Amino acid sequence: MTHSKYRPATLLVHQGKDRDPATGAATVPIYQASTYHHEGGTSGVYDYVRSGNPSREQVEEAIALLEGGVRGFAYASGMAAIGSTLSLLKSGDHLIASSDLYGGSWRFITGVLPQQGISISLVDTSDTEAVTAAITPQTRALFLETPSNPLFKITDLRAMVAIARDNGLITMLDNTFMTPLLQRPLDLGIDVTIHSATKFLGGHSDILAGLVTTADAQLAKRLKYFQNAFGAVLSPFESFLLSRGIKTLKVRLQAGQASAQALAERLTEHPAVARVWFPGLVDFSGRELHFSQASGAGAVLSFELKEEPQVKKLLESIKLPIIAPSLGGVETILTHCWSMSHAAIPAPDKLRQGITKNLLRISVGLEDVEDLWEDLETGLVPCNL
Repeated sequence: MTHSKYRPATLLVHQGKDRDPATGAATVPIYQASTYHHEGGTSGVYDYVRSGNPSREQVEEAIALLEGGVRGFAYASGMAAIGSTLSLLKSGDHLIASSDLYGGSWRFITGVLPQQGISISLVDTSDTEAVTAAITPQTRALFLETPSNPLFKITDLRAMVAIARDNGLITMLDNTFMTPLLQRPLDLGIDVTIHSATKFLGGHSDILAGLVTTADAQLAKRLKYFQNAFGAVLSPFESFLLSRGIKTLKVRLQAGQASAQALAERLTEHPAVARVWFPGLVDFSGRELHFSQASGAGAVLSFELKEEPQVKKLLESIKLPIIAPSLGGVETILTHCWSMSHAAIPAPDKLRQGITKNLLRISVGLEDVEDLWEDLETGLVPCNL
């Protein structure tokens, strides 16, 4: 395949390889092998499954192609992808990370990295002056989310790249919310992009996977070394499922995004709702910046209820959404951020960030939006009625 002339929707379907080179099959098969024959005692392209596998290679090539990277890496989970990317740091280094982060990222950055001798500063990365002020002689990297999870703070990626280049820092971005279809950070100068492929890329709530890519050949070499040494790689079967999920990303994400827009607009008008966070709203504070670096609002939104008892009422009455700490599936997923996605963060830190017990996140799936709205409305009746 010649990739340069194809648009994103075509690349999603055909990826790096659109058929099995050995048989012409319409999909690359599941190579469920742990090792490979060394003809005459000499290894070929593949020697051991931790180091490489044709099924995993399919999705690794796909993420590099979709993001504009030189090489991709597939891991056993999104957190394995994040942890492996942060392996680019060493003892004595200092990391600046967004203060508004997914709970699992927060736990790893604040709990694991310090044990490895890496100091951290959590900073509101939507404030470029705060980022600059946090840089020390030991700072080596910026770890970013935009939009942030769950409060949708928008970080200016071009500004972060400029700061990083002025100070010799590596920029790392979790692009899970936007996917390569809506935001291509490498094109803006970001060094490494990370995905929890469990979410939109897999798209069916049936796999656990992470993906990473970079446009820097030297960083790719270092990432490959650690991936092979550490071994937290994606299995052949889950690689197959992930490749299949990626093929339908465009239609899934477009449908979910359209429904998310409708729900966000209706939620802003509902008397039980105090506030809605969604880049597609006309009064969203970071809208202009977001759309200067992304081509869509995405299919995830957050909203805060006015009264805490309304949360329990909604969670008990809702019928269609799955109530769970995840997102990006074909089914709508409702998350109570305080007790689910951000449970790992201590209460004082959550409150300091603006994550309250009244905050809910909804990842909009493929159901009819009118059914979703009727379901939500039933649970959003004010408690005093």
